[in-house]
Amino acid sequence: MRPHAEDAFAGELAALAAADDRVRPARWKLSPWAVATYLMGGTLPDGTVITPKYVGPRRIVEVAVTTLATDRALLLLGVPGTAKTWVSEHLAAAISGDSTLLVQGTAGTPEEAIRYGWNYAQLLTHGPTPAALVHSPVMRAMAEGRIARVEELTRIPADVQDTLITILSEKTLPIPELGTETQAVRGFNLIATANDRDRGVNDLSSALRRRFNTVVLPLPASADDEVDIVSRRVDQIGRGLELPAAPRGADEIRRVVTVFRELRAGVTEDGRTKLKSPSGTLSTAEAISVITNGLALAAHFGDGVLRAGDVAAGILGAVVRDPAADRVIWQEYLETVVREREGWKDFYRACREVSA
Repeated sequence: MRPHAEDAFAGELAALAAADDRVRPARWKLSPWAVATYLMGGTLPDGTVITPKYVGPRRIVEVAVTTLATDRALLLLGVPGTAKTWVSEHLAAAISGDSTLLVQGTAGTPEEAIRYGWNYAQLLTHGPTPAALVHSPVMRAMAEGRIARVEELTRIPADVQDTLITILSEKTLPIPELGTETQAVRGFNLIATANDRDRGVNDLSSALRRRFNTVVLPLPASADDEVDIVSRRVDQIGRGLELPAAPRGADEIRRVVTVFRELRAGVTEDGRTKLKSPSGTLSTAEAISVITNGLALAAHFGDGVLRAGDVAAGILGAVVRDPAADRVIWQEYLETVVREREGWKDFYRACREVSA
């Protein structure tokens, strides 16, 4: 349904590699400059257009790429929906040509997911042997000189998190059962992501945090930037789902982005009206989801034109997470802001209808 980044953008990566005449770190597919260009977009000398994968300050991407060229691991930190996973995937794809060496962090992630496990049939038959060893994604990345990814690091139990300390500091993974170790070869590094709203759930130890260079991914700075991000991702997802292009999609995308930004900031765009913020994050990723769902509604149950009624239910679901407190905040916003806004009457009626 969704190709890996190295497959979806294989043409762009190949064009960058052909045009890239700068120094590449060991086992990197591209130079740091080319990796940053791949993420931020640009036009190559041969006219090839590289589409932007990340819309935001270029310096953030440059710092992230430079970190991975050193012996420091990279921690991408930010609120939900700031493209942490998206950026980590594209960094791994551009640097290693492989974004699949992934550990998904959860409360139940075991130590074996980061270090190694065993094939118990082999273990019981022959005892601990190299053939019985099951390599984790991190162990494979160390041996092959690639980039490993750990998603939602702060959701992993603290004692499991700390298995990364030796890997990141000594660049080795001991295997005491075999009396040996796996040493990292040049090109290995690790990208972790963490949601800063989860701070305190399984906060990183100071020893582990010192092994990372932390880069904070901010929310989009302007409404135009956020509209651009949502439009690009909705277009990509829509093509993947084979949804028809919506003729009036831009109008509804800007409305959704405006609603999310105002409720997130607690003030209207003109700064005149203070607002209460709901309990949800109202992230860019949620705006993308609302618009994509609206496109599906318009395609399958409408006339193919994205209208206010197609996005109203999605916005309600994103805003009202707490049925008591958030519903009051949403109703107040509808009556004091949306109702009085010029050109938003259809949006107001659609939202009132689904909120009733």
